[in-house]
Amino acid sequence: MKKTSVRSLAFGALAFVAGAATMHLAQPAAAAAPPLTAAAIDLSALQPSDLPTPNPASPTLRSRTLAVADGATAAVQIGTVVKHYHADANEIQIVVSGGGTEWLGTSQVALHPGMVLIIPNGTPHGGTTDPNVKIFSVKTPPQAPTDLHPLP
Repeated sequence: MKKTSVRSLAFGALAFVAGAATMHLAQPAAAAAPPLTAAAIDLSALQPSDLPTPNPASPTLRSRTLAVADGATAAVQIGTVVKHYHADANEIQIVVSGGGTEWLGTSQVALHPGMVLIIPNGTPHGGTTDPNVKIFSVKTPPQAPTDLHPLP
């Protein structure tokens, strides 16, 4: 192997390690999640009254976290949510019941039971139209309380 190829390979490896170390050090330390508890939850039986009262930032949405683990949270949501994005959290939504539409990026998608939405961080979503839509949501990493950015 030529000296320039070895130098390029070594420099590339060093740059990768430096970048990985920087990313690791830049991540804030998070407390470990408590151990999961085994549970069976019937999402189809949950009613809006079974969930906490809405947050003033999203007064037409009721949400309850069902599980918290290192690296992810799982929740159920009933109602409509304003169009928004999360800068740091990816989200996967599964429509349990109800329908309507929701923004996903720059287009609206029709919602129906069984529909799965993959929402990378930074992607505008929300603006659901059915006040009775029930969605199971997984966020990874867990969404920080300040990581909800409403959009017009």
